[in-house]
Amino acid sequence: MNEFIYSEKSDFASAEELAVMQEQLLKRHLLYCRDNSPFYRDILNDMDISGNSFDILEQLPLTDKSQLNASPERFVAVADREIRDIVFSSGTIGAPLPVPYTARDLKRLAYNEYRSFLACGMTADDRVLLTCTLDRCFIAGLAYFEGVRAIGAAAIRNGLNSLESHAEVIRRLKPTVIVGVPSFLKRLAGFMAPSMQGADGIRMLICIGEPVRDRELKLNSLGQTLAEQWQAKVYSTYASSETITSFCDCSIGNGGHLLPDLGVAEILDENGKTVPEGEPGELVMTPLQMEAMPLLRFRTGDITFMTRKTCACGRSSFRIGPILGRRQQMMKINGTTLYPQSVFTALENIPEVADYYILAHRNEHGLFTDAEVHVAFASEYRETCVALVRKRLAAHIRIKLPVLAEDISSLRTKVFSKENRKPQRFFTVSGRYDDGI
Repeated sequence: MNEFIYSEKSDFASAEELAVMQEQLLKRHLLYCRDNSPFYRDILNDMDISGNSFDILEQLPLTDKSQLNASPERFVAVADREIRDIVFSSGTIGAPLPVPYTARDLKRLAYNEYRSFLACGMTADDRVLLTCTLDRCFIAGLAYFEGVRAIGAAAIRNGLNSLESHAEVIRRLKPTVIVGVPSFLKRLAGFMAPSMQGADGIRMLICIGEPVRDRELKLNSLGQTLAEQWQAKVYSTYASSETITSFCDCSIGNGGHLLPDLGVAEILDENGKTVPEGEPGELVMTPLQMEAMPLLRFRTGDITFMTRKTCACGRSSFRIGPILGRRQQMMKINGTTLYPQSVFTALENIPEVADYYILAHRNEHGLFTDAEVHVAFASEYRETCVALVRKRLAAHIRIKLPVLAEDISSLRTKVFSKENRKPQRFFTVSGRYDDGI
């Protein structure tokens, strides 16, 4: 089997060559799932999987995270003695899921991040500050660390730490690349301003967990702010604990490239049908070359869109845009579908807003039908600020939502809770209220 040795051909093969390679790897993956996974054995045993693997894949049911949570042991395809690492998925929606990896899966993990970081321009000459945790059963920090090592760069593992700590690390160790959550990097730059001592050598920010691009694949307001604050290139990378297959910007910064030898991606509508290129839908992943917990058509829950056009960098691989929202966070307000990310994007464009979150109200049927926006201002609260935010927000999302002001310290304590590994800006409560608007 592929031992994850990089070849430039893997990146710059033609679309036809990539399709042939993927078909072969997908065939192997289907056979592996049938022979080793108790869950997929029940599905595949009665199927003829000797034909075109892509056609077979389309006939298979989708795998939902609820199925994994219900019986995770039925998805494990190796003996306990083969497992080398166990993590938890982030638990953005629902309970965190235990995800095991074999030694080969960990090699795949390093290869995945090596390819991603190489594509966006990281080199062995870089010093890379990691502002994400490597502990607490979290895979992302480990993945980025292994990717940095594979590149040959120097990793600075400061992890989930205070603004003061990161500012001191930047001043003393002078990193050239930072990997972190965009909203945190924005706060860090604000804390370090006006001198930004030690930040003059930082040439690249690799952003995780929050989108920094818009529907046109250009930097959104948050991405532009980061580029200006740090005077650095801003790139984005996306993956999930279950699939460990990244979509990372190349040096052009024009959408996240799939690594074709590590996954097959689909964008599907609510009925499980493929949406037209450029149209939003749910990202469904079949990660290739996985051992411990192989998956077929895994519903990530993330809404995005894709393009197959050859990128200006020369890659012809499948690319996705920013994550527009999560399927399970969809709100239906006054007959209009709204994702929290649309609200976040609007708020990032309002300079008076220093931080924010949404409190969504779930009705008796489990649907989000009402929401309120909580904001904090950098300066002293004024009633005119709330009115301004309400007006600008309504102009952007075409829906009137109540806006409530909070003290910046208490709001950030809620958003950047120590119990969570990344900022939480979407909270829910059961019941309905009358906002009076």
